This record gives sequence, structure tokens and C-alpha cells, in this order.
Amino acid sequence: MLEIEGIKGDPGAIKIFAKNFSFKNRPVTLLCFWFTVTTGSIRFSITEKTGDMEKKKPPLSIQTEVNVLLVVLTIAALITRLWSLENPRAVVFDEIHFGQFAALYLKKIFFFDVHPPLGKLLYAGVGYLSGWDADFVFEKIGAEYPASVPIWHLRLLPALLGAALCPAVYQIIVELGYSHWSATLAGCLILFDNALVTQSRFILLDPILLFFSAMAILSLLKFRNVQDRVFSLWWWIWLTCTGIFMVFTVSVKYTGILTALIVALVLAIDFWKLIGNKTLAAKTLGHQLLAYLGLILVLPLVIYAAIFYIHLSILNSSGPHDDMMTSAFQATLIGGLSSITEGQPLEVAYGSQITLRHTHGQPCWLHSHDSLYPIRYPDGRGSSAQQQVTCYPFKDINNWWIVKNPTRPSLVVDNPPRAVKDGDIIQLIHGITGRSLNSHDVAAPVSPYCMEVTCYIDYNISYPAQNLWKVEVANKDSDGESWKSIQSQVRLIHVNTSQALMITGQQLPEWGFHQFEVATDRSLTQDSTIWNVEEHKYTRLPDQTEVEFLIDSEPSTAKLTFWEKFWELQWKMLTAMSEVTQEHRYSSEPIEWPLMARGIAYWMDYDTNAQIHFLGNPVIWWTATAAILIYVTFTVVVAIRWRRKCFDMEAEMWHQYIVSGVLLFGGWFLHYIPFFVLDRTLFLHHYLPALLFEIMLLCLVLELLCQHVIKSTILQLGFVLPWCSLILLSFVKFSPFSYGNKSLSEEELESCQWLDSWGFLQHGKLSY
Repeated sequence: MLEIEGIKGDPGAIKIFAKNFSFKNRPVTLLCFWFTVTTGSIRFSITEKTGDMEKKKPPLSIQTEVNVLLVVLTIAALITRLWSLENPRAVVFDEIHFGQFAALYLKKIFFFDVHPPLGKLLYAGVGYLSGWDADFVFEKIGAEYPASVPIWHLRLLPALLGAALCPAVYQIIVELGYSHWSATLAGCLILFDNALVTQSRFILLDPILLFFSAMAILSLLKFRNVQDRVFSLWWWIWLTCTGIFMVFTVSVKYTGILTALIVALVLAIDFWKLIGNKTLAAKTLGHQLLAYLGLILVLPLVIYAAIFYIHLSILNSSGPHDDMMTSAFQATLIGGLSSITEGQPLEVAYGSQITLRHTHGQPCWLHSHDSLYPIRYPDGRGSSAQQQVTCYPFKDINNWWIVKNPTRPSLVVDNPPRAVKDGDIIQLIHGITGRSLNSHDVAAPVSPYCMEVTCYIDYNISYPAQNLWKVEVANKDSDGESWKSIQSQVRLIHVNTSQALMITGQQLPEWGFHQFEVATDRSLTQDSTIWNVEEHKYTRLPDQTEVEFLIDSEPSTAKLTFWEKFWELQWKMLTAMSEVTQEHRYSSEPIEWPLMARGIAYWMDYDTNAQIHFLGNPVIWWTATAAILIYVTFTVVVAIRWRRKCFDMEAEMWHQYIVSGVLLFGGWFLHYIPFFVLDRTLFLHHYLPALLFEIMLLCLVLELLCQHVIKSTILQLGFVLPWCSLILLSFVKFSPFSYGNKSLSEEELESCQWLDSWGFLQHGKLSY
């Protein structure tokens, strides 16, 4: 016999159970099934009933809870992300970079990228588990993947994490204390945003970044909700998870630091409140502070360093990006420079032949060639018209110089060699032309505030030779005073002017073959004045054997520790990120992002108009942008009324509102505003972390409006249902740009062109 009844205190719940069923002459209730409409959860249990008393016994007791809405949401997210995942079977947008990086991991070949390694390591792990041979060359966008590339497996990782973003956002809204309907709405907005679907279907870093960012926020909220159970198991678990997901976010992209900042801000505010709680002993506060520092600061730093340790341990062979790193770093890699410099003398001596590499910034070598500076520059300034000295970004025979003792005419190494040390005076003779490195009181060609550097030509006029240079070993405290190849970082100080040889970073005009300008500057301690000897050999006479000069000379070896390589790589990544300023047709400015003024063409079929175009759901993006304005206005109005003793919210609700605002509005603000000050090439997909917070804030704004402004259920449904319908219709309309599964006609493309600036591609012409 079945019976259906309402449950007291929960009018939206229905309980269905069987009774009066005999089991070994004992009345037993075998099935108890609860369906809670308001939360979408199912509770299932098996209990034993004896008389009027119901008691649960472990052997007969099974109890579980399934959130139906959350399950449906997750399944729908998996369908939208996994459907036709191999289409197109071609390189799409930045797969050309991250697919290539995954392949280089599998081949253990060093590469350089401005992003931290975690996301690329995960892709490499998937490639390894799928048995990928990593032989495919990612030459260009649109290149067809051969059958040997496990593209479905590689794209599975971002698809799964992109799908998991929906339930994660759902849980965040619930943990903030808002209704399950608002949480469901937030999950649906993530589900039906075309930009998030597109980004989750390809070998890109953003879906990994967004998932870890959401999990960091969720772990934070879970931790805050057990703060009253200090040092309990779940207190430790959620605090640890918060720190782990924070560092995972940062280790995918450095923009993840913004998520870490908002998490740290909330924790700092909470701890500040704890300090004011006089019921807590100072010892307890101290222990909590140590736990915070250990799990939110120390543990993430250890994990971050460990990720780079794995990265550098795998990439131990010379690769295409070696020149981005210093000579000392390159010498630790198998092959490449290490094979060239193997066995070369360590100490630079008078008579040494050397190449001088600029250590910091632009990788290039001190260079000269048999061409002169023009007599006059376009601005009318005169030059010395002597031989050009530049910094050349490629290895070349004109990069070789001989270290000469100014007091002797000899250009060969003594036997035994006489080492050059810190403070010694030398001359540098260009190996091919035989002219000496020189500087004088003449303005440099492109940087007139610096002095010109030349190879001296004796014209017997008013520019006498000033070709003496003092060697200053910048790292002598750690590597000794001797000038060593690879290891020593040196400054060459011009004796007559006391200025340092430097690279200005400016490129010379056509007469200088667009090579980099070399000059001297009075500021000696700049990074641009540091050089190191890369290739090195001893000059010898024809009748002398090389062995004579190597007997007393220690060979050059790489001595960089992990930490030295780690810090060098950190510095290179941070400086290189600011230098990404190349022009791109689909780049955009931050002011354009909230209204989605410009998308990005990711891929187009060779024969049809089928294409992948990164563009969000316009209804979601534009409504979310409006919600930011509504939230700010609402907050200002409520704050003013609160100040005037007009309490529109109860204290608990106001506290919840403030916490939500700090987390979600603060998250949007921190992930958006910093891009206005970045001087680098930017794209619409850089807005996705801010969009994640913006969408959650939109759902909160809707719930607040329904509670305090639009209190009529009919009016609420009259707004929400048509709006949700528009979102679904918009998703369907723009889905061909996410899946690339349909060739759109010219009329269909024009119907999708809601803004003139959207640049959809057509064969034979462009849409703008």
C-alpha cells in the first residue's frame, strides 16, 4: 500500500512510502522516497519499522541524497561540451601553441611561454596516457590533424572541466546562502553561454583556469561555512583545498593571481573580525593565523615551485626557444649550446676569442660589420662615420671578438694563459675587420642621450682612439673575480668616459640593417649593461697545438641550480608578457568587452562558410553588464537608506549581501579593471574570468529585485520566462559558431550580425 503526504515545514516536498509489509512476521517499511520540489533533491532510504517506533539499523539502512537539478545541469553541460568534440579535426586558434607545447613536453624539448606550466602539463599528461607520438607539427591554424593525433582525448580535458564549471557555479550560489532557483539559473547561464562552450571544446588554457578559479571560490565558501568548527576535519580540508585551488589557478595563467587576491581579501576580512571576538583566546587566534599562513601562503608556494621543478626536469633538451634564456641556462640543456661550448676554456684570458651575449632582455650578440655610420642622420646630427657596432639577434661570424692586452701587441694567448679579472683594462678587437671597440663623445644614432659605439678607424682627424674598457664582474661575490665564460656577468666600462656598454633596445634604420643599437650610458647598474661570454676559445699560433693551452684551463661547465633556473624563468616570463604587443586583427580593448563589441575568428573551413568564431551569448552578456549597473545603484541606495535609519534588509540579510558583493562584484572588478593599464595585445577571451563573476552577480541581482522590488510572482514570471527563452534562442542561433558544424549562407551570416563590428568570415569577402 502506497501513501502520499506533505511534509510539515516543507510544503514543496512529497513523501511516498510503503507500509504494512510483513517480513518474517515483522511489519517493515521497506521504501521511503522523498522528492523535494524546492531544491530538486531526492532522498532515498530503507528503514525498519517496529510498532510505532522507527529505528534505523546499520545492516538495513541505506540513505543518500541526489540533487536532481544539479544532476540534470551537469548532464546537459557534458552534452553541450562533448557533442561532436572532434569537429573540426583541424588546428583551432591557440591550439597551434598549446598543442605544440604538449608535444614538446613529450619530446622533452625546452620551450618558452609566458604562461605557467600547469595547464600545458595536464595536456601533455593526457597526450602521454593516450599514446600520442607527438610527431605532428602545429604549423598553422586550419592544418588538418592526422589520425595519429588523439584530438578527442586532448579536447576531452577542457570539455570536462568546462562542463564541471556549471555545477561548481551552482554550488557557489548555494553556499552564499541564496536559493536553489538562483543557483540553477546561474548554472544555466554558464551552460548556454556560447563563448564558454566554444572555449571548452579546444586545447586552450581558459577552461582549466575558470574551473580552478571557481573551485577556489567554492572551497573558500565551504570553509567559511564551517568556521564555527575551528580545527575540525572539514575546517582543515576546506582551508587546504582553498590554498591548493588558488595555486592551481595561478599556475595555469598569471591572471589567476586576481582570484588569489579576492580569496585572500575575504580571508583577511574574516580574520580581522575574529580578532575583535574577545571570547577567543589569543592562543587560538595565533594557531588560526599560523594555519592560514601555512595553507594559504606556504603550501601554495611549495606547490608552485614543485610544478616548475617538474616542468624544468622534463624539458631538459635544447629547443627552438633557447635564445630566450641566458647562456648559463642554455648550457644546462642537452644539445644546442651545451654541445657547442663543451670543453671550451672556462677563464677568459688575454688573447681569447669570444662572443658577447646580452644577458637581460633582448637576446642578441655584440656585433660589427664592414659598414659605416652615415655621415649625417635624418635629423641633421653628424656622426663619426666610423664602423658600425650593433647587437645582432643571430649567431654570426661577425660576432667574434679578441680580448687584447693594451700594453702588448700580441693577439694570442700566453702559455700559460693570463686570466682577465675584475677591474682589468682590455681592448676588444673585432675578429673579421681587425678594428677595436671604441666610444667617444658623439651622440648615438637613435638614442642621442647616449654615446656612440664604433669600431675605430684612424681617419687622422678629431676623433682619436678611445678603445680602452674596464671589466667589471657583476656577480663576483658568487662566481669569483675571474672573468669566466658562460658564468660571469660583466659590465664593460669605457675608460675615457666612465660609461657602460649597453643595448638601448632601439632598432637601427635600414642603413643599420634593422639590428639593435649599441651605445654607452652613464647609468652603470642597468640590466641592459650586462653581458656574458657565450662561445670561447683560445687564440693560438699556427705552429702551436690547442692542447698546450687547455692543459691548465678548466673546461666551462653549467652550474645553475634549480632555484637559479627557476628565478631566471620567472623573470623572463614576466618581462616577456609585457612585450606581447604585436598587432592582431581581432584584438580588442577592455572597454569593448562587456558589450562584446568584437569577437575572434578561431577557424574556418577551406571550402565552406563553416567556422568557429569566439562570441558569447549576447542576451547573457548584455544583461550581465546591465546587472553591474543595477547592483552598484542598488547598493548605493540601500547604503544611504541604511544610514538614514531606513532598514530595508534585516541585519543577517545585509551581511549576506555585503559578503556576496565583496566576493562577486569584487571578483568582477579585480578581473576586469587591471586590463586597462596593461600595454599588451588583448582579446575578448581575456574577459572570461570577469564574466564568471558577472554571471553569478546577475543571478544575485535578480533574486534581490524579486525580493525587494518586483514582489509579484506573476510579474517575476512575466520577466524571467521570456528572458530565459531569449537566452535559449540566442544560444541556438549562434551555436554554429561554437561547433563549426554548419555552413552558413550569406543571409544567415547577416542575420547573426547584430553588431556591425562582429567580423564573421565569408569565402570571397569579409563581413566588415
